[in-house]
Amino acid sequence: MDTVRDRTAIITGGGSGIGRATARSLARRGANIVVADIDAAAARSAAAAITDAGGRAVAAHCDVAAENAFDELKALALNSFGRVDVMMNNVGVLTRGRPEHLPVAEWQRLIDINLMSVVRSNATFLPLLLEQGHGHIVNTASFAGLYTYSYDRLPYAATKAAVVQISEGLRLYLQPRGIGVTVLCPGPVMTNIMASMPPTFGPEVPTRGPGAQFAPLAPDVVGEQVATAILDDTFMLYTHEAVRDLLVERASDWNAFVAERIRTIEEGENAPGKPGRE
Repeated sequence: MDTVRDRTAIITGGGSGIGRATARSLARRGANIVVADIDAAAARSAAAAITDAGGRAVAAHCDVAAENAFDELKALALNSFGRVDVMMNNVGVLTRGRPEHLPVAEWQRLIDINLMSVVRSNATFLPLLLEQGHGHIVNTASFAGLYTYSYDRLPYAATKAAVVQISEGLRLYLQPRGIGVTVLCPGPVMTNIMASMPPTFGPEVPTRGPGAQFAPLAPDVVGEQVATAILDDTFMLYTHEAVRDLLVERASDWNAFVAERIRTIEEGENAPGKPGRE
């Protein structure tokens, strides 16, 4: 996509964090924005900030787990701006707990929100994009979907890995048909995703990140990365380029890579002052 000026972008999870920052970045480039969020007040705030700055935006309360959520977003975009060009599936929720303590219902909740929301979005927007022969899809995954650095958030990691695979398959299918696909894989970003996380299931477990080499980024930095990726038709978007080295290391010797992760986790859990195994 060589320009987003006068194009329309729908962004789920657009009321805060990466979604809100991407909405600002695209609006600055002249795009019309549909800000969708389960927090209606946050969606209205994000849309108002864009219109106050001279841009064009509308807000929508949206629960991506609802049956008709994406049909309603499509109707709002078409009624407000007459077109849909960019669909960013950006909603994600976390959970924590040791594998034997995570209930099946919690797995189902994350699959429904993190993964099935992308499936529902595709069901609504792929026919439209294919008919018009242009557009761009952005799916937000995670470093957690690229390699495993902990065991306490398996439902999140599994759903984000699935989003990577869906995105790659869509890229193979859609790029020759004039539709771009970007999979955003963020490392640490200063968002409020932890605010929606329920209490830890079972005993407390240490929180581990993807690596000390990955400093948290401001959402605005990532929003600019996403806007650039859309314009450049970039498929894989890492927020931190250094993750490539870890992925090459894993691909070179996956057994050794996993063994090193185990060693690191065991050393951390058995360090003085740290709780041991239950």
